Amino acid sequence: MIIMGIDPGIAITGYGVLEYDRDRFRVIDFGAVTTDSNTPLPLRLKYLFNQLNSIILRTNPDQFAMEELFFNKNVRTALTVGHGRGVAMLSAAMAGLEVFEYTPLQVKLAVVGEGRAEKGQVQFMVRALLSLRETPRPDDVADALAVAICHAYNAGGMGVKFR
Repeated sequence: MIIMGIDPGIAITGYGVLEYDRDRFRVIDFGAVTTDSNTPLPLRLKYLFNQLNSIILRTNPDQFAMEELFFNKNVRTALTVGHGRGVAMLSAAMAGLEVFEYTPLQVKLAVVGEGRAEKGQVQFMVRALLSLRETPRPDDVADALAVAICHAYNAGGMGVKFR
């Protein structure tokens, strides 16, 4: 199974594509799509859409998983991130992929074994589980890989699924 994990955003969208077979991971690709805050929002969204489509075409995932939106204070930030989430979901839908969503607690529990794990613990485990030499940067990339790992471990059974 090839899984594309996404940590959505408008300034930075982290992505990670993993192959998971018989309890083993193989890293296919990971990175970040970034947009310039001085660029008008519609053009930033178009760029994000085009980049995600390109990654999907290049890596050909079977599954698409992303982190659920969780903000408790800054409504403006939540709305902006929501735009990026919508673009990511649209990219998946256009490619015929189901979208699975996981809460940050679910991701931490799957990757670290503790739902209240610190960001550094998640990054350490991502690096260890994927046998990476360095921790993926920026943080959004490690988070996207963690989402993909979470989905692999749950095989879609725990996340919220959209068709």
